[in-house]
Amino acid sequence: MSPATVIVGSSIGGVRAAQALRLEGYTAEIILVGEETELPYDKPPLSKSVLAGTAEESSIGLLTRDEADEARIQLLLGQRATGVDIATSLLQLEGHEPVRFDNLIIATGASARPSPWGQRPGIHVLRTLEDARKLREDLLAGGHLAVIGAGFIGAEAAATARSLGLDVTVIDPVPVPMSRIFNPEIGHWFGDLHRSNGINTIFGTGVESVDGDRGSFVLRLTNGTRIEASAVLVGIGAVPNDSWLASSGLLVDNGVVLDEYCRAVDAPNIYAVGDVARWRHLGHGEEIRIEHWTNAVEQASCVAHNITHPQEPRAYTPTEYVWSDQHDWKIQVVGRVGGDCEHIVIGHPEIHGKFAALYTGDGSSLRGAAIVNWPKALVACRRGMTAGTTVQELRAKLEPQLNPVAAS
Repeated sequence: MSPATVIVGSSIGGVRAAQALRLEGYTAEIILVGEETELPYDKPPLSKSVLAGTAEESSIGLLTRDEADEARIQLLLGQRATGVDIATSLLQLEGHEPVRFDNLIIATGASARPSPWGQRPGIHVLRTLEDARKLREDLLAGGHLAVIGAGFIGAEAAATARSLGLDVTVIDPVPVPMSRIFNPEIGHWFGDLHRSNGINTIFGTGVESVDGDRGSFVLRLTNGTRIEASAVLVGIGAVPNDSWLASSGLLVDNGVVLDEYCRAVDAPNIYAVGDVARWRHLGHGEEIRIEHWTNAVEQASCVAHNITHPQEPRAYTPTEYVWSDQHDWKIQVVGRVGGDCEHIVIGHPEIHGKFAALYTGDGSSLRGAAIVNWPKALVACRRGMTAGTTVQELRAKLEPQLNPVAAS
């Protein structure tokens, strides 16, 4: 049999891994397996432009059949992976003969954490294109959207729904939104952002039950409040798609456990990328798993290099980067933020229309930064993290760039 690399997962990590292999000069067979029947597509626009209707579904495609053929990437879509036989190097699929591999790349991503209040029509999660279609159908009917969870997905979808003219309520048991990601000071500004755009926010309160049906739901909250809603979006996090590997013999613990080269423990011809990958980050000295688009792309490139250059493997030590669009805020995060780190804030959203929060673990070294509406600050922070610039030096560089915004 001819050698082959099989990639399980047809979203950004899987597609970029296939393309990166070809860029690295890999000439053997590549098979891209996907559970969805859709051609590969990009997911960040699902909560924004696709949900809003300002982007066509065709615009978010990652790989057409013609492009796959040209790159000699065999597409095997609509096939659910059910297991891996490591000893015989076989990927097991539901309703399909096993697929043999020389190298296997697991890129099955993560799924939205299921709604504990049922999954009947009108109660939504948002992770796939079909999810976005169903939610958009309900948004176009108008009314009131209740969003449970004020994380990135919930906040982005809430902003989109508000732009479509719906009444929106966002509910989260955490007293300050985004405070688990950043810190309370920054989190309060996110709450102010939503309220200034007409969103009703209820923080520090949980949801006990969701009664009723599509078009006429009643949410009962832990403080005794009742919220009526036409539709409900549940955005309470994600879980890695690793349950199909339970009997494989691979070490799975909140994702596929990998070494610093993104190789599975005790299975050096099996790799993982993206949301499902938990690898040893030498720079941080710990195993981490990151659910962000940029990480999937960069990790795919590293894995492609390590497959094509097995004698010169490259450790994967990225600087984290994530972005989010909420109302008129462009939020960009580089490095590691929040937690117990000290931070200094430069700028103010109401006074300057932009700000940057710089995080440090030792009072000097830049550990990470959260930046809103300030591209030059993002560039300076990314360069600063590479060059070892201190937070004091960055502050001195950025503060002169601040000017009060004109009153509207």
